[in-house]
Amino acid sequence: MSAPPPSLVSDTAPRRRRRRWVRLAVVAVIVVALAVIGLHGRLPAPQDILGALAGANYWWILVAALLQAASIEAFALQQRRLLNSLGAHLTRGHVMAITLAGTALSISMPAGPAVSTAFTIREYQRGGATREASAASAIVSGLASIGGLALLFAGGAVALLSRSPDDFLTWRPLAVVGAMTGLTVVAILAGRRFARRPAQDPAKDGGGRVARALQSVLRSAGDAWRAGAALRAGDWVFALVFATVKWLADLLCLVAVAEALHLRVGVAAMAGIYLSVQIVRQVPLTPGGVGVVETALVAGLTTAGAAAVGATAAVLVYRVLSTWILIPIGGVAAVALRRARERTPTATR
Repeated sequence: MSAPPPSLVSDTAPRRRRRRWVRLAVVAVIVVALAVIGLHGRLPAPQDILGALAGANYWWILVAALLQAASIEAFALQQRRLLNSLGAHLTRGHVMAITLAGTALSISMPAGPAVSTAFTIREYQRGGATREASAASAIVSGLASIGGLALLFAGGAVALLSRSPDDFLTWRPLAVVGAMTGLTVVAILAGRRFARRPAQDPAKDGGGRVARALQSVLRSAGDAWRAGAALRAGDWVFALVFATVKWLADLLCLVAVAEALHLRVGVAAMAGIYLSVQIVRQVPLTPGGVGVVETALVAGLTTAGAAAVGATAAVLVYRVLSTWILIPIGGVAAVALRRARERTPTATR
């Protein structure tokens, strides 16, 4: 079979690049449209919001941006450590690009977390990780994320208890934290117990097509658990610490934005609002929680004593830094990953 003419190859590459940028533009338009629809009628007048932003302290907004960058960096470092411990050695830049692209998918698409996880596992495999190591990294990272959030607010609860026991009794989100922690511990213990069982031979799969597919999924999950069980205690501690840093930096980003907009809301109240919103975000009503998260944050801040205009301006700045700006950045990272693959000779893939 003869190779295609050079002119055809040269024409095809620009067309593919144009299609990628068109897809990115379509995703951006859809996200903006969802934001407009979700927030329509729920926010103060635009001129009032612009007035609040004009009086903001932009040094604090710069601090908030740096904290958000630190949050993303902490997650990427966690992923790289887990992959290295599982035998895959990806560069820091490669892992960061995958993290940014996966985050953009997670917050911009329906069923975003599932799509993002599948994308991330596939990219790790393309980078040299085995399927089991890639899946194990995703599983351990998810468990560490829940544990990090629980650890962060458990520390906040201790601080609150030392200051005011009465406030501690009314801080209801702690019940959710306790439940999250319990479920995480049960999942880890059950998974490690399951991982001790011998791997099933694929040749023993029986039944119909659906049964075989289910057995294949369970076998892949078991292989991933076994890979995760091989991690040392230090790797789990590292994953938990960096997950906590990720959540803490994101929380402090919100606190810095509130300071920039001169909101009179205490850090303890801000932490309670933040936790409540993280719980709301787990319900995938809209991609990235567009409309839902903004409304919940504004409601929480105004209930805590902030003016509606200032609270709205703060929430919009926080969401730009933590969510919306990551969509185009992640899109560029995804294009960079694809171009890097295209530049790599076939023999080294």
